[in-house]
Amino acid sequence: MGRKVNPNAIRMGINKTWNSVWYADKASYPKYLEEDLKLRKMITEKVKGAGIHKIKIKRTLGKIDIEVFVARPGVAIGRGGEGIDQLQKELKKEMKMEVEVKVREIKKADLSARVIARQIADGIERRQPSKLLMISAKERVMMAGAKGVKIWVSGRINKASQARRVKAEEGSIPAQTLKADIDYAEEVAQTMDAGLLGVKVWIYKGDRSSIEEE
Repeated sequence: MGRKVNPNAIRMGINKTWNSVWYADKASYPKYLEEDLKLRKMITEKVKGAGIHKIKIKRTLGKIDIEVFVARPGVAIGRGGEGIDQLQKELKKEMKMEVEVKVREIKKADLSARVIARQIADGIERRQPSKLLMISAKERVMMAGAKGVKIWVSGRINKASQARRVKAEEGSIPAQTLKADIDYAEEVAQTMDAGLLGVKVWIYKGDRSSIEEE
C-alpha cells in the first residue's frame, strides 16, 4: 500500500502557510476549529458562484477577520456591495461577535487547483462528459503558464456499474520535491444517477523556497 501525503500539508513552512491563523489552549481549540469549519461552509455556500480559491481566517481579541480569494469578485460582492454586507451580517449573527469579510481577486484563476476542481465538479453535475471537462481544464491550465497538471476523476463515471478512475496529465508533477510550488485541491460532484464523484487536481507552478503572500 502506498502512503499518501497531502501536497499542501507537507510543504507547510516551506512555501505554504496555514489558512487559519490563531492560538488557542487545549480547552478552546475544539470550539475554534468547529467555528472555522462552520464559517468556511457558510461562505462557500453563499459565494459558490464566485470561484473560491481559498478562505483565510485570522482571529484577534473579540474579532474575526476573513479574506476570501475568488476568481470573480463581482459575483461575491454583489450589486453595490449588498452580497458581502448580507454575508457579514449572517456571520456576525452566527458567531455572536464582530466579523469582517474582505474579498480579494486572484490573478490567474486557471492556476488555482480549487477553482479548476470546482469547475469540473459543476460540469459533471450538469451531466457534461467528464473526459472532455478534464481535457479542457488541462489545456487551460497549461496555457496559463503551469509547468505541469494532473487531474483525477473517480467514481461511477458515465453511470457505470463499477467505480473507476480516469486521469488527465501533462508536464511534470514533482510530488516529493518540497520546494516545488504545487497547488492541490479536491472537490465532490453530487449526481442524481451515479452517486458521488471525486475530483482531484494538482498544478505545478515552478519552484519556490519561501512563503509569499498572495
